[in-house]
Amino acid sequence: MKSFLSINDVEILSALVKDALEIKKNPHVYKELGRNKSMCLIFLNPSLRTRLSSQKAAFNLGLQTAVLDVGSQGWQLEFADGVKMDSDKAEHIKEAAAVIGSYFDVVAIRAFGKLENRDEDYSEQVIESFKKFCPAPIINMESGTGHPLQALADLITIEEHKIVGKPKVVLTWAPHPKALPQAVANSFSRWMQAADFDLTITHPEGYELADEAVGDAKVEYDQSKAFEEADFVYAKNWSSYTHYGKVLSKDSGWMVTNDKMKLTNNARFMHCLPVRRNVVVEDIVIDSDSSLVIPQATNRIYSMQTVLKHILEELK
Repeated sequence: MKSFLSINDVEILSALVKDALEIKKNPHVYKELGRNKSMCLIFLNPSLRTRLSSQKAAFNLGLQTAVLDVGSQGWQLEFADGVKMDSDKAEHIKEAAAVIGSYFDVVAIRAFGKLENRDEDYSEQVIESFKKFCPAPIINMESGTGHPLQALADLITIEEHKIVGKPKVVLTWAPHPKALPQAVANSFSRWMQAADFDLTITHPEGYELADEAVGDAKVEYDQSKAFEEADFVYAKNWSSYTHYGKVLSKDSGWMVTNDKMKLTNNARFMHCLPVRRNVVVEDIVIDSDSSLVIPQATNRIYSMQTVLKHILEELK
């Protein structure tokens, strides 16, 4: 694996998940792999799980890390070509990415979509610019359109807890007070389908994801119907793709409740966190034995560690 930007960088998905499950059993088995190597974690947006799980994964591999919060610690970056840099942008991505890539063996980047211009966000300007100008391997810690490390952690979690070979997985939109990107939902949909699970996506009309993210998944506008016989329920808010970045609804009727979970096949509840309690999901659901949110978060370590292992092996 030369870089990890999306599921397209995964050669054999089942093998990657199997590797992650083995690494989880013995997290320090490859502790010499990162010796005398280093990784830079670049954050253009806030983080809790992504930052800490990435540092922990690196630690387990003997890999040194440095963290750069661009908003508070680095120069504002310019990405456009041919621009006269006489405003607030002090450094161009061409120099910044080249310098960072010359300092570190691996570079990981977190840069949310701004939800202002769909074409701009879906062009993945930040990730693609680093890919172009940075000589080191790149890892996507969440971009404008995808969050592959989260999706890999989600898949690991489902593999650990599924009781049938091909579970029914429901991705449900949930209300939220502000507009959120489609990145988590996009990646979850693509990875679940790549794993050949029975995926249903449910949301109010107007919240359809991009066609390439939906793929062959079933789309159901009746949430209760979607929940029927589900083995896993994954709740996540996303803003409108068609009316880009807009909040079309805050309908509390889409919150995941205990009554709705009773429609399922004793489904396990999932969410990537952070979560707005009693907005996205009732306390009784997220605090129940069916909740997998903490195991999911824990598996963020092993999704990153597995990706790093494959990249470091390529660098040997």
